[in-house]
Amino acid sequence: MRAASETPTEPALPSPELLAERLLPWFDANNRTELPWRRPGTTAWGVLVSEVMSQQTQVARVAPVWEAWMERWPTPADLAAAPTADVLREWGRMGYPRRALRLQECARAIAEDHGGTVPADPAELEKLPGIGNYTAAAVAVFHYGGRHAVVDTNVRRVVARLGGRADAGTATTRADLAATASLLPEDAPTAARVSLALMELGALVCTARKTECAACPLSDACGFSGQEVPAGPSRKRQRYKGTNRHVRGEVMALLRDADGPVERARIDAVWHDVRMVNEAVAQLIEDGLIGTDEAGRFELPSR
Repeated sequence: MRAASETPTEPALPSPELLAERLLPWFDANNRTELPWRRPGTTAWGVLVSEVMSQQTQVARVAPVWEAWMERWPTPADLAAAPTADVLREWGRMGYPRRALRLQECARAIAEDHGGTVPADPAELEKLPGIGNYTAAAVAVFHYGGRHAVVDTNVRRVVARLGGRADAGTATTRADLAATASLLPEDAPTAARVSLALMELGALVCTARKTECAACPLSDACGFSGQEVPAGPSRKRQRYKGTNRHVRGEVMALLRDADGPVERARIDAVWHDVRMVNEAVAQLIEDGLIGTDEAGRFELPSR
């Protein structure tokens, strides 16, 4: 019997060798090869675009936009030279259109500072506009096959559960990176596949709401195996219609579909609350997403 003063210890994470041995055959059989950016021949630029688009947007919505985008602008130089209005139109209704502006800024930096070649070093990638730690590591690993910890929500959850916890708790970047890195084999190509497989496991099997332990290749090496995910506090579905984001989206949709500059009266008609429309328009102008012509009519950026 454990003494009262003793504290329980968390289960040890599986060794990198065991993890790879169990996880990679499962990944080979379950890899979502239908995602277009996983096709053979996808460039580093294509991987980078997919990662930026997939931030805060479901991959099912991203896939058709990514395919059209890559057909139109297959290289950073192509996107760098494109009219910004066209870039925002192609982005469509994926939401958070500032990502489109940052992606074009990123393309310009790659074209001008890196000769059009997406860097392989995460440190260099992080210097690009709009590229953070996760996206930098993802490009370095998923395209270049480097050995780096790639930590998104899915990976954090899988690693936490391997260690016996129901969820990953508050994000702690250094600790999360260190825990994930400890699971990677030394061989870089193998480590790259393990990184993608961990992400896939969290997306398909070890999800936030439930665990499919019977289908998990790591169940007998997992500290959380066989346990139920605790029910969290009930959350009402977040309202979208009538929010600031909704009104901003309606203004952007109007301008994307317009044949030319739009009069203010048409902008005001997108929503019944004039105060909210004014607020949305001011924010969109400040974000560089819309502008005005000499007559004061509204349009997408012309640069």
